Amino acid sequence: MTTPWFGLHLPSYTFPGLSAAEAFERTIAQAKAAEAAGFGLVSVMDHLNQIPGVGAQDEPMLEGWTVLAALARETKTVRLSTLVSGVTYRNPALLAKTATTLDVVSGGRAILGLGAAWFEAEHESFGYPFPPIGERMDRLDEALTIIRGMFANERTTFEGRHYQVRDVLNIPRPVQPGGPRILVGGGGEQRTLRIAAKHADLTHWFPLGLDVLKHKTDLLASYCEAIGRDPATIERTMATPVIVAGSEAEAAAFIARLPEERRAHVVGGTAQQAADGLRPYLDLGFTGFTFNNPIYRTPEQIGAVGELLRLIAG
Repeated sequence: MTTPWFGLHLPSYTFPGLSAAEAFERTIAQAKAAEAAGFGLVSVMDHLNQIPGVGAQDEPMLEGWTVLAALARETKTVRLSTLVSGVTYRNPALLAKTATTLDVVSGGRAILGLGAAWFEAEHESFGYPFPPIGERMDRLDEALTIIRGMFANERTTFEGRHYQVRDVLNIPRPVQPGGPRILVGGGGEQRTLRIAAKHADLTHWFPLGLDVLKHKTDLLASYCEAIGRDPATIERTMATPVIVAGSEAEAAAFIARLPEERRAHVVGGTAQQAADGLRPYLDLGFTGFTFNNPIYRTPEQIGAVGELLRLIAG
C-alpha cells in the first residue's frame, strides 16, 4: 500500500499590502512550511488569470511552470507539479521539454499534470483557440502520447490529427527513469477516465461524496482492464475532503469558502476529527490529498495539517 501523502496547492498569490516580489517570497515561505511539515507535493495552477472560486480575475497570477522552476531551487524534497496544465496552452512537445527541464533542475521531483482545459474567458483574452470539449479530449490523448514518447525516448515521432512531431529530440533526459509521472486531472466518466486509464500514473478528483468516488474508481478500473492494465498502477489523489482548524467556528468559515457543491462533502475540525473524516477515503484507496493556500495561509496553519499527516501515517 502506498503511504498517504499531502500536497499544498498554491492557487493564490494575493497578499494584501505586499508588492509582487514580496508576495512571491510569501509563496516561497508557504512551500517551505509544507516541506517542513512533511508534505510530499507543492503544486500551482496553470492559469494566466485568477479563476472563479478562488478570486477576482484581476487578482495577481504568475505563470505556473516558471514558479515551479523557482520553487525547485528553494525546496529539497517535495515533488512539484501543475494541478493541472491545460492542453490548449502549449505545444505538447514543448510541454514535455519544459517538464523534463523541471525534472533536471529539481533533481527528479517533477510531476506533469495535464487536463483538457476549461477557462474559456482566459482563452479568449489571451487569443488561444477554445475548441469544443470533444476536440480538447482528443488533443489531450494525442498530447499525452507525445509526452510519454519524449519521456521514454531520446527521439520521438508521432502523426496525429491535431499534433505531429518528427524525430523530436529530448536531451538531456529526465532524471526520473521514464520521465516525470503523469497526473491526469478530472473525473469525466466518458473520456477523461478512459484517457487516464491509458496514460496516467496519477488521477486527481474532487470530494463529491464517497458513492460518486467509488463509482469513478470502479469505472477507471473497468477502463484499465479493457486495455490490459492493472488499475493498481494508477494512484488516486483528490482535493482534501477535510479541513483542519482550531475550532468548529473556524472550520465552518473555511468550508464556506469552498465551491458550494463541495461543502456537504467536507468535514472540518481538529486534526483528530479530520483524521477520522479522512479514514473512509483511505479505505477506498486514495493516497494523496491536496490542501489549498487560500485557506492555509501561515506556516502555523500549514504545520497544523502536518499534525493530521502524522496521525494518519502513524
